[in-house]
Amino acid sequence: MAPGVLQNGGFILGLIGAIALIAATAMNKWSVKDRQGDVVTSVYTYKGLWQDCETASSGFTECRPLYGLLGFSGAFQAVRALMIVGVVLSVLGAVISIFSLKCLTMNSMEDRTKAKMSLTAGIMFIIGGVCGIAGASIYANQIVASFRVSTNMNYGGGYGGGMGGMGGGMGGMGGMGGGIPTYTFGPALFVAWIGGGVLIIGGVLKSLAFRDMVKDDKPRWVLMSYSETNHKKVKLVTK
Repeated sequence: MAPGVLQNGGFILGLIGAIALIAATAMNKWSVKDRQGDVVTSVYTYKGLWQDCETASSGFTECRPLYGLLGFSGAFQAVRALMIVGVVLSVLGAVISIFSLKCLTMNSMEDRTKAKMSLTAGIMFIIGGVCGIAGASIYANQIVASFRVSTNMNYGGGYGGGMGGMGGGMGGMGGMGGGIPTYTFGPALFVAWIGGGVLIIGGVLKSLAFRDMVKDDKPRWVLMSYSETNHKKVKLVTK
């Protein structure tokens, strides 16, 4: 496949993945209250990385920002850090990828330099995608653990608050009703997973484009031979 096609494809996928990671990081629905088995659903609760929100049946929504650093668990802080790193790397990779496109002509930039920039952007896309997938997976694992704890305590007659094993570290709220509220995966998790996967694919395409660009940029040796019989020069081009 032509390196230009690989470059353009990798750039488009990387840009889509970067937008997806930004959207997932900003979304408030990383975990949503599980409505299964609820008789009264007057309050709908959902949580994000930066604030927790409650929506009443009347349509009124109230959000509580998650300020500070010391009041949250290490897992929650790791998710935040991974998503921020993923967003920064993917955005930088997209910017570098623009200047490395072969269709963008720059007199002062050689093809070999563009090839190196393409590889750099590809590596950033891959690392950013891995960070996004890892952050969403850590958060999902905490939701699963909290769901199991909350379910067991509710059916066993126990009572508590927050989100079980995640507690306040994942932005837990107090107990609601007669038991611990259970939470399930929110749409932001799936956006982060898809965005991370798209970023990795885009990074692989950019890396493949680097290989083909370097291959096409091999130096050509020009040999000139002079024939005395017809006084003509014969030019031989070899790679």
